[in-house]
Amino acid sequence: MKIYISADMEGVAGITAEEQTNPIGQPEYEYSCKLMTGEVRAACEGAKAAGADSIVVNDSHWNMRNIIHDELPADVTLIRGSMKPLSMNQGLDETFAAAAFVGYHAPGGTQDAVLDHTYTDATLYEVRINGVICSEARINAGVAGAFGVPIVFVSGDQHACEDARTFMPWAETIAVKHAIGRYAAASLSPTQARAAIKSGIERGIREAANRGAKPVIFEKPITLETTFTYTSKCDIAALMPGCERIGPRTLRYVHNDYMTVFRAFRALMCLGGSVS
Repeated sequence: MKIYISADMEGVAGITAEEQTNPIGQPEYEYSCKLMTGEVRAACEGAKAAGADSIVVNDSHWNMRNIIHDELPADVTLIRGSMKPLSMNQGLDETFAAAAFVGYHAPGGTQDAVLDHTYTDATLYEVRINGVICSEARINAGVAGAFGVPIVFVSGDQHACEDARTFMPWAETIAVKHAIGRYAAASLSPTQARAAIKSGIERGIREAANRGAKPVIFEKPITLETTFTYTSKCDIAALMPGCERIGPRTLRYVHNDYMTVFRAFRALMCLGGSVS
């Protein structure tokens, strides 16, 4: 059985500040990598306990060079570095039995959620698909769904877990911290968080069929609405063919194929991010 794990950092226990997650000149970042790696290792161990004989981990935070490779189980494949065409979903395909999201966070604009954002808060204010505000989990679950792969586990703060349950009620969710605000939380200890993740992903995989786990599929036509932080970013992103400007900072893109929509989203985000 082949299992895919996409790992972010903001949803890891003990992480509450941008200084902890920024690899550029921040003294706390190195320790944050150890915290992230510990939770990913626990997820790998839980997946193996559930019967996984092949595990692929995609480092999905910032520059995607965070996980300490030699602290993962020796037989786990790690996808590391950027730029990746599928970003947080690189390596996903139809050969996986299930996927898991470790260290995920709530969408931008969520009250009292640790470091809430959607892909990049420097460029994107809000992302909607078919009128629904999207977290990274929802966007990425759509990519897994395009390959026929269900998401069976999510960890993060309580709001990341609540968000996941709204569109994946079958998924096992583990809140490793209770957010008090954007920059504060009451966290489990690293030992407790890792134990909870290990047992949680094992349950999620073992009980997937009985819980009715299924791929996340968006109703067609699929409408992507991307609202940027500044009009200047929208100005440049609007140069992409096929977009309709529906507001000073918002573009609409419609297509029947989700992977085309996702690639459009990536392109719009990169275009918008090219200017201040």
